Amino acid sequence: MESKRQQKYSKLIQKEIGEIFQKEAKHLLGTSFVTVSRVIVSPDLGLAKVYLSFLLEKDKPVFDKLNEKKSELRKHLGNRIGKSVRIVPEIALFMDDSASYAQHMDKVISSLDIPEASDEEEEEED
Repeated sequence: MESKRQQKYSKLIQKEIGEIFQKEAKHLLGTSFVTVSRVIVSPDLGLAKVYLSFLLEKDKPVFDKLNEKKSELRKHLGNRIGKSVRIVPEIALFMDDSASYAQHMDKVISSLDIPEASDEEEEEED
């Protein structure tokens, strides 16, 4: 369970990193569309786990490029939030697979062969 302070910093970092991707880090992304799906901050506020999702497909080369340039992202983040935080957190980037997992589970559920309940069974349950 995250504290209120962790949640506050998570939202702040999520917003600012999203804006950094839109403005300062366009050269890192190329034509890819990246979404910061969530940020989890450690209790000491020294580490921010940033989960990224890529539109339509897994863009592994872009993710690797972003992972190599974490220090540049941290520098931009420090320029934006440096006055409001004591320590600019280290950034750890992760691929967010929740959308692809949801699609997979939807496909599995729709492929199940579940027989329809008859009218008699439904009346017995009521």
